[in-house]
Formats: sequence, C-alpha cells, structure tokens
Amino acid sequence: MSTQTLARSETRTITYGIIGCGMMGQEHLRNIALLDNTAIGAIFEPDAAMREAARRFAPTARFVDSVEALLDLDDIDCLLIASPNYRHVEQLLAIASRRPLPVLVEKPLFTDPEHAAVIENFAANYPAPVWVAMEYRYMPPVAKLLEEAEAATGGIKMLTIREHRFPFLPKVGEWNRFNRFTGGTFVEKCCHFFDLMRVALKSNPVRVMAMGGQAGNHLDETYGGETPDIFDHGYVIVEFESGVRAMLELCMFAEGSRYQEEISAVGPTGKIEALVPGPGRFWPEHLGEAPVPQVIVSPRMPKGPEIREIPVDPTILEAGDHNGSTFYQHRGFLELVRGQRSAPEVSLQDGKWAVLMGFAAQRSMLEHRAVEMSELLD
Repeated sequence: MSTQTLARSETRTITYGIIGCGMMGQEHLRNIALLDNTAIGAIFEPDAAMREAARRFAPTARFVDSVEALLDLDDIDCLLIASPNYRHVEQLLAIASRRPLPVLVEKPLFTDPEHAAVIENFAANYPAPVWVAMEYRYMPPVAKLLEEAEAATGGIKMLTIREHRFPFLPKVGEWNRFNRFTGGTFVEKCCHFFDLMRVALKSNPVRVMAMGGQAGNHLDETYGGETPDIFDHGYVIVEFESGVRAMLELCMFAEGSRYQEEISAVGPTGKIEALVPGPGRFWPEHLGEAPVPQVIVSPRMPKGPEIREIPVDPTILEAGDHNGSTFYQHRGFLELVRGQRSAPEVSLQDGKWAVLMGFAAQRSMLEHRAVEMSELLD
C-alpha cells in the first residue's frame, strides 16, 4: 500500500452497522465514539428501551427493523454483532447470504455444540474478515502478562486464572438466566478465560476436568414459571497438547473482592501475575479510589517481587466495564477494516475453541468425569 493510499485509508470515515444495542452493545457504541473517523450508520435493536438508550450514544444513527434492512444500506462498511448469544450464528449466516462485510461478533460465538460444524463451514466460505470479541485479551494488565510471560517464567508450566465477581446482571427478557440461551455460564462467561489459556500456552487443549454448580445465584427468581439454571461457581482443570496444565476458578457471588481477575503464570525461572479490578461503577465510594490494575513479576533468583501499576486512561476506562479492553479491541478491528492488518487477531477458530472448552467443562461437571476434547471435535 502506498503512502498516499495509507493516508486516505486512515482518514476515510468508517461507518458501522450495529446488531444489538443492549448493555454490551452500548459499551461498544461508547468506545467506537472514541476512535477518529468513525460513525454509527444504523442500528438494529428490537427492544424499545434499549433503542432509546442507544440513541444517547449514537444520535445520528438510523434505526432499522431487521438485519436485512441494515444490510441494504449502502454506506455501511462493517458490522458489530452484540445481540443475545443464541442469535449470533443465525445472524452471521444471514449476513453471509446477503452482504458479506467485515464483522466483529461478540462472544460466545455459538451456544450449541452442533453449531461447531456450521462455524467451520462459515469460516471456509465467508469472504470477509470476522473478528471474535474476546475483550479480556486487551485488558492492559492481561496484555502485559501475555507479552512478558515467556521472559518472566522461562516458559509457562502452570497457569491459574481466578475470577471472583458479581452475579449476572439483568438483561432484556432475562435471556441470560437460562443455559439454552447463553450456552451455559462456562461458555457465556468463561470462554474469555479458555481463550486466554490457549493464547498464553500456544497450545490446544486435549482434556478437561471440572466441578461446579449453582450455589445460590438467581434461585429465588422465576420467569414464565421457570427458575434460572445457570451455574455460578466452579473449578476447571485443562490439559494441553504441550503437557502444560491450566486451572480456572470462578465465583459469581464474590463482588466484595478488591480484584475481579487474578491471573498467574509460573515457570522454571519465575512467576508473573496480573490483577484486574472490576467495573469502577461498582466500587464503593466510601472506600475511596478504585484499585489500580497491577502486574507483579516474581523471579526465583534473585528473589523479590517487582510490582508495577498499569493504569488505564480515565476516558477509556469510563467507556465500559472491561478495564479499557473494549477500546483497544476496537482499535485493532478498525485497523483490520482499513486494511492495515491482514487478518483478525481473534479468529473464528479461536472463538470455536473457547466455546468448545466451555462445553467440555460443563459436561465434566454434569457427568462427573474428565472429558476428552476429541468428543466435541468429532
């Protein structure tokens, strides 16, 4: 690409079409607004209250009545899918059949193991790039851990991820209270962490062993006569082709924690940790300033932890609930749309693996056994 062509690509306004503008969709709107030379062209959001909320962040956007109507608009350059989980596959297929554009699709990529083959076929035939939204890769302390893990550890031999957080928040129609709509907690929530495991270890999983369940969240709620069935805690151990093992600990009734995510990678020469606070809007005012993210490097020799604060620009931090990661993810996706990247950083294959690991964890919990990943890949 010539210097003149590159300059034009950087200054041309990129117009987004948005599918779904609930809580997460509105976070995407706020972060797109922070990027130069971008615009929201049109939004498809069937819920009236969410449409009105989205209008505050995208006042010039057109609101349309269907995905098809959105795709008919000539000025749309790329798409964001932030609809409920169980809609993602059908909407990707609708886009493919009508007007393939670059897509940023929220996690999880799908909610039914049978959809893995559908995604394989979609990936083989879709002519435009698709980036799966794995925001946790882009949290600044997590990104720093991924960048420095090899040097700090001498090669990761053990990886532990702990998330202690608040219960699922209310969503339109309470769709996130039921496994059939979300894929289950260890798909919906934890695909982020399974993705991080694969990225950090540069290897694919071979077996999963897990225990977990529903200890208390949402058990006093009913919707249409049904009690929510989503799990709220668990332990997951994953063995990888490389022989390295990783563990996830999830607790969704621990919102009093100072840090929401704590990640540690250990190897023969040392340890590196990333500590990430939860959303600033949930931090109690009487406790003063919210915690600052940290990365801690602890070499075996000479001993002595090095603690580094990894602050996030306040404007970026205030644009969402994910420690600034949504902004950094969107910056990368915008570069992809502009032709400044050759491929998505988070591929459809990455999204598929993360979901299948979640299904393996949930199957292990329900069947009280280790689950081979080959059972889900056949």
